[in-house]
Amino acid sequence: MKKRTLAISLTLVALVLGFLLTLQMQTQKSVVELEKIQAQRAASAKDFLAEAQEENKLLKEQHTALTTQLEEARTQGGTSPALLAELDRYRMMEGTMNVQGPGIVITIDDRQQEHKVVLPMSNEDLLEIINTLKFAGAEAISVNGQRVVASSAIVLSGTSTKLINQVPITRTEGVPYEILACGNQDQLLDYFTQLKAQRLKQLGMSVSVARKTVQIPSYKGVSPVKNPDS
Repeated sequence: MKKRTLAISLTLVALVLGFLLTLQMQTQKSVVELEKIQAQRAASAKDFLAEAQEENKLLKEQHTALTTQLEEARTQGGTSPALLAELDRYRMMEGTMNVQGPGIVITIDDRQQEHKVVLPMSNEDLLEIINTLKFAGAEAISVNGQRVVASSAIVLSGTSTKLINQVPITRTEGVPYEILACGNQDQLLDYFTQLKAQRLKQLGMSVSVARKTVQIPSYKGVSPVKNPDS
């Protein structure tokens, strides 16, 4: 009887130890996966910053060259329509003019809901969305009315309020994100749907995207592109 009791006890101990070992392995695996995701997000944010800095540098050089050409053309008694069109294109890229045209509207709601857990949108998530749209060829992007340009920064103020161009785009009680992107509708829709939408839904957020003619405001802050001689 004692041997049987001992055998049962040893079996129970073995089962408990096996369960704890499995739980520990799963926990370690989850930690590793979380660290991997965080590392990927950090790398993505770093890549986006480097790309934005390089784009800003290139825009400054192109802006200076076009401005010089425009002044030379004016002194010669006229301006080339092609030159003016090219200058308008760079003004659109640097964000100093309003943009209207075909694009997509993305609506993302990360507010808590009674029937499910929702993880809030992080700065990295928002950067990845912007980066994805840029890779998809977006000519202009805005988030909750703020134009995103090469010098734009997404900053967390306090515990939950996000700022873009030093302007709040969220509130403590929460507000849906409306992201507008102008460009090839099919390409923008495909990139966002395939690369970001599913991930956001897995975090519990409500996500919708639609093709529309969008109106994106100009950048209201200090001009992101300045003449080096100014």
